[in-house]
Amino acid sequence: MSDTCATFLSEQEIMIRDSARKVAAEVVAPTAAERDRSAAWPRRELRAVAELGFLGMLIPEEYGGAGASFVEYCLAIEAFAAADTGFATLIHVHNSVGLAVARLGNEAQKRNYLADLASGKRIGAFLLSEPQAGSDTAAFRTQARLEGDHYVVNGSKQFISNGNEAGLGLVLAVTDKAAGKKGSSLLMVDPQDNPGYVVAAVEHKMGQRSAHVAQIQLDQCRVPVANLLGGEGEGYRNVMGSLSEGRVAIAAVATGTARAALDAAVGYAKEREAYGAPIINLQGVAFDLADMAAQVEVAHHYMVHAARLCEAGVACAKEASVAKLFASEMAEKVCSDALQIHGGYGYLSDFPVERYCRDVRVTKIYEGTSHIQKLIIARGLV
Repeated sequence: MSDTCATFLSEQEIMIRDSARKVAAEVVAPTAAERDRSAAWPRRELRAVAELGFLGMLIPEEYGGAGASFVEYCLAIEAFAAADTGFATLIHVHNSVGLAVARLGNEAQKRNYLADLASGKRIGAFLLSEPQAGSDTAAFRTQARLEGDHYVVNGSKQFISNGNEAGLGLVLAVTDKAAGKKGSSLLMVDPQDNPGYVVAAVEHKMGQRSAHVAQIQLDQCRVPVANLLGGEGEGYRNVMGSLSEGRVAIAAVATGTARAALDAAVGYAKEREAYGAPIINLQGVAFDLADMAAQVEVAHHYMVHAARLCEAGVACAKEASVAKLFASEMAEKVCSDALQIHGGYGYLSDFPVERYCRDVRVTKIYEGTSHIQKLIIARGLV
């Protein structure tokens, strides 16, 4: 599919996008189907993208990162999603951890962790959601009790991307129950050296199978006071402050997957013949492809628009929710339509559109469900 958007991107943005597309096509895409079948963690693929700077995109160069802009980051995430949705999700979560440490960390924390995150030596995980609380972050129960020069953390975290592979986990925990939303703090946990960090389960999922999601039990997990990220009591505010960027990135994931599905459908429609001609010549199929192309283009352009707002530091909760809502809802339909164009073959795992349909479904759930996005958009209208 042609990139009419290229005229609206800078040379640097196009270069990074094309670099991501190249490594995604050469390294990530060839193993995507097998990793989907085996739910294998993409170790070799992560090493390859780390060497090109894609695991430290939002980390400043002085700490070993790429120092990329947020628009450049979203373009790269979109490119990786076209190769493997789950791979894009796991590197997005990882990069989000790097961004949080870069923004909130003191100099010692940055020196201790950012280079390892950028190189992939440590994989990052955000420990936010709990078994009884997802979108309602104010209802979290994980507690962190101060004992001397350590916090002792107890609680359960659910749906933690990269949780079982993490070399650095950011845990949102209640440090002052009486303070309400001002009583939560972010703590940096090193899972590899902490017996209190327990991987209770690695979930079996419908899609994005190589992007591991774990349930983590924090059992008398001791965290040095020096690992408090940001001020005590500022955890909730800091997490909420990053939601817009997270939602725009998921719009990029959804759009990249939809673009891959569209490309697959166009390719199949050009080759598959019916009544003596390729089915792309049938008006019904051509109209379906046109609708799909229009939706992918609109989602892409609005995602870039929302990313530019985030990059500029503009308050854009509504725009971020619009980007995520439209892109995720659009992507599910485009992937389904791509499968339909393939006919019976689309239902077979021999063709990638079956995987796209499974992988893209969760984009309507994580980083806030579609209903949450509609609630935010509606509030923005008042």
